[in-house]
Order: sequence, then C-alpha cells, then structure tokens
Amino acid sequence: MRLSDAIFKFLGGEGDPARVQYTVVDGRGGYFQNVRRLAEFSAERIVLLGRRGGLCIEGEGLTLGKYTAGDVAVFGEIRGVFRTEAP
Repeated sequence: MRLSDAIFKFLGGEGDPARVQYTVVDGRGGYFQNVRRLAEFSAERIVLLGRRGGLCIEGEGLTLGKYTAGDVAVFGEIRGVFRTEAP
C-alpha cells in the first residue's frame, strides 16, 4: 500500500482510486496522483485526466515538475482545483 493511500484511509477518506487524487501546498504547488493524461497546459490552467474524470487546476505561474508513472508535480500559485468529467 502506498503511503498516500494509508494516510487517506487513516483520515477516513472515501474515494475512488481511479480518480485523480491530490495534495496542495499553499503558495507553492501541488502533487497529483493517478494521472493518465495531460489534456491542457498553460501558466494559468492545467487539466489532468484520470481513468474516471479529472481535475482542472487554476492559478498563476503554473509549471510542471515531475510527470512520471501517473504522478504529476505542479509548481506555482494554485488558486483552485475543480473536478471535471473525462471526455
């Protein structure tokens, strides 16, 4: 079991492991898991898709850090994260 899954379970989270899950660090960026595809990318908006739905990340000065094995690091000031449905 991945550490993030163990923490999620310990905190009583109910979620779909096929959905993109994330953690945002205020003012610095965020870490996103279960990403299948990068659908859109700009300095103000990034759209990440998983098997079931995805996330729209809005902010300022957004850049991609790590993008491997379904994990994505996003740097910059994230102002909002919104669920989207897969196309």
